[in-house]
Amino acid sequence: MAESKVIENPELRFSAVLMYAASLPGVRVDREAYLRKALARQCSEEQIRRAIEDTPSAAGIPLAVLDKAANDSIAYETSKASALSAAAGLPGLLFLPATLPADTAQYFGHMLRISQKLAYLYSWPDLFSGEDDLDDATKGLLTLFLGVMFGVNRANAAVGKVAEQMARQVAKKLPQKALTQGFVYPVVKKVAGYLGVEMTKQTFAKSLSKAVPVVGAVVSGGLTMATYLPMAKRLKKHLAGLELTSRSPGWVPGEVVDVVDVVDVVVPAGETGAAGAVGAPGSAVAVPGPRAGRGTGWKWPRRSAGQDTDPV
Repeated sequence: MAESKVIENPELRFSAVLMYAASLPGVRVDREAYLRKALARQCSEEQIRRAIEDTPSAAGIPLAVLDKAANDSIAYETSKASALSAAAGLPGLLFLPATLPADTAQYFGHMLRISQKLAYLYSWPDLFSGEDDLDDATKGLLTLFLGVMFGVNRANAAVGKVAEQMARQVAKKLPQKALTQGFVYPVVKKVAGYLGVEMTKQTFAKSLSKAVPVVGAVVSGGLTMATYLPMAKRLKKHLAGLELTSRSPGWVPGEVVDVVDVVDVVVPAGETGAAGAVGAPGSAVAVPGPRAGRGTGWKWPRRSAGQDTDPV
């Protein structure tokens, strides 16, 4: 009964996939190692050291250099996600119950990978604390990042608010309360529900593309490339234009002071995301909500994504 409720509830369904995808081997990106590799050819050792200790923007690294590194990473992740999706389409309809959930998980796993890489290039702090489970703040921010990738307008606004708060307080940590109890949390929940619906649509489309052996591999890989690439570019464009990226060198790092004060988040009437209306038109949310839940109980079949050998 509990599992059926998870499947029927788009928000819980998305949360289950997010948690599972984040647990796959190779999905979590080591910030220091990635920045060192991504910036090695274009930056001095001192710039790289400063970018790791503070942020790339604080190190004075030109936006053109960050954009090139971002484009290289997007190209790499797109090709890898497409190749794995194509491989999942080879067996055809007979093996669909096994290959489809695994393909969905790896697809979202690569979305999480590019989200982390772009965030680190454009001066966001380390998103993972080294723990096995996602903390609620990281889970909320990743949900918003994926919302930006899917074209959800309110996700754009919420990410901008979080970035604005972090830039104003020269923070080196995510604002925990804003993402789990404060003004951003209701938006996170709305975006998670929308993504759950979109995930169902994509799963159905992929199930059709994988029905015919071998031919399904070509169609499935092409579908992944056609959706993943523009979504990654959309997130890149949004993060590159935020205040965090334009922070001038010489800023003094500090600790974030969480904002718990309630601010109205108005959802414009008729707001649309990548594929339709989102939420109730003209609604507004205020009061902080309860803490975001961690587990959902929906289990995906185990599949190892393998260790990554990403050059950037």
